[in-house]
Amino acid sequence: MDPLAGLVGFAGALRAAGLPCDGQRVRTYLGAVREIDLAEPSQLYWAGRLTLCAEPDDLPCYDQAFEAWFTAKQPGPRRVEVPARPRPATMAALTEAPGAGGADDTDRDELAVAASDEELLRRKDIATLGAAEREHLRELIATLRLDPPLRSAMRFRRAHRGRLNVAQVLRTMRSTGGEPIRLAYQGKGRRPRRVVLLVDVSGSMAPYADALLRFAHAVARAAPASTEVFTVGTRLTRLTRQLRARDPSEALGGASRAVPDFAGGTRLGETMRAFLDRWGQRGVARRAVVVVFSDGWERGDASLLGEQTLRLSRLAHAVFWVNPHAGRDGYAPVQTGIAAALPHLDRLLAGHSLATLDQLLTEVRRA
Repeated sequence: MDPLAGLVGFAGALRAAGLPCDGQRVRTYLGAVREIDLAEPSQLYWAGRLTLCAEPDDLPCYDQAFEAWFTAKQPGPRRVEVPARPRPATMAALTEAPGAGGADDTDRDELAVAASDEELLRRKDIATLGAAEREHLRELIATLRLDPPLRSAMRFRRAHRGRLNVAQVLRTMRSTGGEPIRLAYQGKGRRPRRVVLLVDVSGSMAPYADALLRFAHAVARAAPASTEVFTVGTRLTRLTRQLRARDPSEALGGASRAVPDFAGGTRLGETMRAFLDRWGQRGVARRAVVVVFSDGWERGDASLLGEQTLRLSRLAHAVFWVNPHAGRDGYAPVQTGIAAALPHLDRLLAGHSLATLDQLLTEVRRA
């Protein structure tokens, strides 16, 4: 038997058993075999194990296939019946599908149920989730990543085209007898634009507060140097330091201890003014993308909120207002707070589900 055909046949047997032996891995395997002594089974074993196995779960299938293929008494390639490697455990169905759970269900049916459950969870209103659904939602929120919006930097840096760097050209001319043989260019670099999140933690926003703070933690972890997080309610609280912790439980624990007005009243106008006076006008909101998470219920003076939102829009690069109720059919922005702020916003967005929060990341990145 041709040794090459036998080795390729062994790779085919592994592929039939479920191992990801693509063409690139097989080529690497054949290259490794050329460098070893084929008379030594241990060398042949390790050449395949190091090139054809992608993860530790592949090893039992590989060991059984190697034993069956290379220790068989009859010559010639033959099909090896290797048990398929166990699939990674999928998430438990959050809502039991009709007819699911039978012993005769195929793997494809199980994966389809898991995929449909996850897609359903992504679009489901956060306020209506059960305990198991909320736990899985926290895992999904932790996977969200923000690519920060960019802005032009103040300093120039070396570039292939753009503005002529006269000083660099003159320095180069010294070594070329005064001839401008090599031209140098410079252009403004790009740096992340600051993102500011203002999260309403009043009583009317309590069903969404945990998910929104976890979302803020994911954003702060992705871009810690350019993200600021505050909570608004009856008072303003800065949570940037707490939400920079790597572990979500530690970050949310620190945030809960720092916020004294959780599930309290709503004075958006006063807290917005406090933010602008203490932080925003001093640089935090300047040329930043500011995102306000609130349902717009204002117990104070709505005209004050309108004035402060106008003031914020003049400082910030863009102002987004995320209202969990905006994603519901028939919603109209008639609440006193949102009606006063709406003329000064760049976008009014929904924020009632994981899918809408993911869309928010896209809008922030485009800003």
